[in-house]
Amino acid sequence: MGRKKRDTIEFRFYEVPQGQDCLALLGESWIRVYGIDEKYLHFHNLFEVGYCRNGKGELVLDEEIRQYETSMFSIIPANYPHTTLSPVENFWEYLFFDVDQILRLVYPGNPTKQREAAEIIDKNADLIYEHEHPEMAEVIKRIMEEMRDKKPYYIETTQNLLKAFVLMLIRYQSQQEAARKMSIDGDDGSAMMLIRPALEYIDKNYADPIKVSELADCCNISEPHFRRIFVDTINMSPIDYLNLVRIQNACKIMNKTDHSMEVVASECGFSTFSTFNRNFRKFLDTSPYQWKKNKDNYENKLLNYNINALKGW
Repeated sequence: MGRKKRDTIEFRFYEVPQGQDCLALLGESWIRVYGIDEKYLHFHNLFEVGYCRNGKGELVLDEEIRQYETSMFSIIPANYPHTTLSPVENFWEYLFFDVDQILRLVYPGNPTKQREAAEIIDKNADLIYEHEHPEMAEVIKRIMEEMRDKKPYYIETTQNLLKAFVLMLIRYQSQQEAARKMSIDGDDGSAMMLIRPALEYIDKNYADPIKVSELADCCNISEPHFRRIFVDTINMSPIDYLNLVRIQNACKIMNKTDHSMEVVASECGFSTFSTFNRNFRKFLDTSPYQWKKNKDNYENKLLNYNINALKGW
């Protein structure tokens, strides 16, 4: 217990099922000892909400270690390093969703408002007592039950509950940020927090041409310093990470559409098909065509490349 922040951080990615608005990880398979086989902190491509149904232990949020117990819930933005550590079996259940997708439903046709709200929601991770914020906890549990039971209209019900929860998150994070500004100067020296704006920029703009200098500018540091911190923290170069995200999204497109490989390559930011093919082989050890023939690759064949790029847990 109480392990220090790791030198390497795992990237784990999830996909929201087609036609739905969140991914729910529920049930007895999540009764386990957490952290026993984990070497590193990890971060996700989606916003994570966890609810501790039973147990106690530590939740590591970047460099902060927080004690949790039964009936607490966690809110963890995408690209935020964290891990859970427990001495005995605990029971957590989880929801994952794309903040931008939900905000498009909350503020349709208003990208400025969507962007401002996303910045507020993604400000910080937190661990919260249910009795201190019972309305948020109730919505979380309602979403989990809808996803568990799958009764008629559960998709529509879940969507509306997620919209309500996101609005609660905006209010909560705004209040917490105001309190932090009153109490501290807010200077976070964490390397991961320093490069997080670049990770978020990549997530939103991977289909566009991106230079490392642009990513460094996002973080307000020099390009050489940015490159050094990025490699030390993520254990791969900024361009390799960018291409990994592009390949991840290419898999999503190929899994859901019949677009030609050339179109997929273009939609994911690769200037030529040969570049797309080379990077696909680099990360998946197979060609896009062969992968398309065997959809099981999507679940099972994303190989480690310097960082551990995992499909979920």
